[in-house]
Amino acid sequence: MLIDHLSQQLRQRRELGLERVRRIAEGPCAPHLPVSRPGAATDAPQPMLAFCSNDYLGLAAHPAVVEALAEGARRWGAGSGASHLVSGHGRAHERLEQALAEWLAPLWPEGARALGFGTGYLANLALMTALGDARTTLFTDRLNHASLIDGAQLARAEVRRYPHNRVDRLEAMLAECATPVKLIVTDGVFSMDGDLAPLDRLLALAERHDAWLVVDDAHGLGVLGEAGRGSLAHVGLRGRRLILMGTLGKAFGVAGAFVMADPVIVEWLLQTARPGIYTTAAPPALAEATRASLEILRGPEGDARRAALQARIRQLREGLAALLAAHPGCGGSLPESATAIQPLLIGDNHRAAALAERLRQAGLWVPAIRPPTVPEGTARLRITLSAAHTEADVARLLDTLASSLAR
Repeated sequence: MLIDHLSQQLRQRRELGLERVRRIAEGPCAPHLPVSRPGAATDAPQPMLAFCSNDYLGLAAHPAVVEALAEGARRWGAGSGASHLVSGHGRAHERLEQALAEWLAPLWPEGARALGFGTGYLANLALMTALGDARTTLFTDRLNHASLIDGAQLARAEVRRYPHNRVDRLEAMLAECATPVKLIVTDGVFSMDGDLAPLDRLLALAERHDAWLVVDDAHGLGVLGEAGRGSLAHVGLRGRRLILMGTLGKAFGVAGAFVMADPVIVEWLLQTARPGIYTTAAPPALAEATRASLEILRGPEGDARRAALQARIRQLREGLAALLAAHPGCGGSLPESATAIQPLLIGDNHRAAALAERLRQAGLWVPAIRPPTVPEGTARLRITLSAAHTEADVARLLDTLASSLAR
């Protein structure tokens, strides 16, 4: 019986320390917000200091972005009413695609075009399934985001997975590949470890082996590079063989995603990518809010926010290094990461969950990430930082971690 089977599976998840619990944010996305637990409607929300959102530049509640969203709703209404290819593609969507293309134009010497999607997950499914046909081999990093993994599984292409960031292994695979189309697929910033892909070496391989480089820059766009142009700009890359997927719900603070590439590739996606064709277009008000966010992100205020974020990253890493040195028996470790994603590796699922719970009881919201999101034996606290965090916020996290790890 289905219910009995699923109940047994859920019990096993709890016993393995893999149970997931939703919490209810009772305020706008910000470092300080009240949080409730499901089923605790009669309890007062707990004030929390959150280190778990991807609002890296603190733009989700920026007054200019909020006002653009409200004005967009007054002008365009609440919804789009149809898919982009029917009647849902409005002037607001068109302006956003043009603004994104103009912003990122320096990365493509021969010109490129942007195409919007409802989410990053949909955009990656679209890329993998529309480009991954029987003539194609997809070479994918083993630590790619779940949306790229799922998209590759749905594609009709051959899929070859290479060990994380192992360019030597990838080169050997490319050298023996006989399919006419080859796509190297990678995250720009890996979402659970915070490390960067060796994009310069990957693009060199793509050019040497007549391949294309697909980069999911969900966690780099807006945060890294000149004017926030992301991981590709961070390492000074430009080239025709680049295919970029960027999300608009992280550093941009709004929602949605886009793909930018050679105009022929984008037109093919427009004509054939089912996740774009058969879904309702996002509300045009979101496009207006995103354009407002882009103006902030690419200008002087964006530079200031990126500098503030880097200061918090340095503060946290220096503090965690000192903390781990003072508590060598705690079993934690800090992988190399220069981005807003700072994982504190714990290893055991139960220990990671228990540490996250101790932090919650102290008023800090830091999620425990466990398999299958990360490999077995690498459960961790995934600490994410924002330009909206203060020096005092990070100091409080470090102090609380010090007392929690000492227990």
